[in-house]
Amino acid sequence: MSDRKWWHLPPVFFAPAFILMLIAIGGRFTLDRAGFPDLAWVDLRVVGLAAGLAVLIADIARRPRRERSGYRREGWLVATVLFFVYQIASGLWAPPAARVGPQTVDLVLMAALTVALYLYAIGDPAIVVHYTFWLFYLAGIVFALAAIFIDGPGEQGRYSAFGGGPNVFVRIQILGIISAVALFLHHRRKWLLAAVPLFVLAAVLSGSRAGLLAGGAIGLAALFKQRHRLKAGAVVTTCLGLVVAGVVAWQFAPPAFTSLFEERFVQQTVQQHYLSDRTSIWQQAVRLAVEHPFAGAGLDGFYGTIGINQGVEYPHNYLLGVAAEGGLIGIALLGAAIALWAGTIRGGGFRPRETGLSVAAAVFVALSSLFSGDYYDARLAWLFAAIAAAAAVVPAAVPDREPVPL
Repeated sequence: MSDRKWWHLPPVFFAPAFILMLIAIGGRFTLDRAGFPDLAWVDLRVVGLAAGLAVLIADIARRPRRERSGYRREGWLVATVLFFVYQIASGLWAPPAARVGPQTVDLVLMAALTVALYLYAIGDPAIVVHYTFWLFYLAGIVFALAAIFIDGPGEQGRYSAFGGGPNVFVRIQILGIISAVALFLHHRRKWLLAAVPLFVLAAVLSGSRAGLLAGGAIGLAALFKQRHRLKAGAVVTTCLGLVVAGVVAWQFAPPAFTSLFEERFVQQTVQQHYLSDRTSIWQQAVRLAVEHPFAGAGLDGFYGTIGINQGVEYPHNYLLGVAAEGGLIGIALLGAAIALWAGTIRGGGFRPRETGLSVAAAVFVALSSLFSGDYYDARLAWLFAAIAAAAAVVPAAVPDREPVPL
């Protein structure tokens, strides 16, 4: 008889995934936003990370010892940590008006989340990927319903939820679509795709043109990759169905939706070519990078030099922010991390499906970060990159040596 009991513990616990992803999805959240202004100094991300690391350590300690087959490519993680460390160190030569303290906390948390999630995912990447997409699927539904029925449109008519901005909100919705596809491919249950129209509607209501463009680019890339498996009849039927659904939705949509679509996407984008002053902001970031070519202006140097006088928080472009504040050293470290990561996940590794879906999520957030957000707003790209790397380098089945008692 087998000595395995019915209560045999799973390869990885669910608790680390729930806590770490809750921190990542929640973003910056202090108690003053919950109605406790006297406790504004309490950063719930730090509290949550401490709890997440505690359960992660317990999870790693009770995992069975496994034979490590071959060399595991983890140079990307070393380069990533060095990149974060350099960004933090650049606060030493930042201008006096730079917000070095808060930015340092953001980078420390992002680095810790990236490393922690990778250590968690290598325990069993398939299960961790499954946990992650379920959490983002549910988060997308909760955020969409909260935005439509509770928070409503903001001053510009754009929708968001739980105090976050529309550009962050649209990322949750597009990740919800990717999660729905991932769960459908895993479970083969069509009802999992029922939430996709809700995600699409909420994404459009966000008014984020860059987020929708990045999501569309990922969708087209996925279709191109699977072009040999697609049937012409299914493609034509799907396109016709989308057109009919769009016409029906437009006819019965509330005035707030139609006015937002016409003003944001037709008038401002097509007719007026309005880009929310992004081009002028990017030009200033390029100028700052040219003035400080080697080591950059220092952490949050863009705000301390330019933004403080013009009311601009950050360059709204991740690469330009690194170039302006980290110089050639920062760009070189970031480029090394990306190149090593691309080599790690090339071909999908041991789990092509899990790796590919995680890469799609990471690339989507990375593309969105080229148009909006600061360093911490790109955290989901790093987290999905860590999961993709774990799925690629950990073998699908490794024999146990001996179990470790809990």
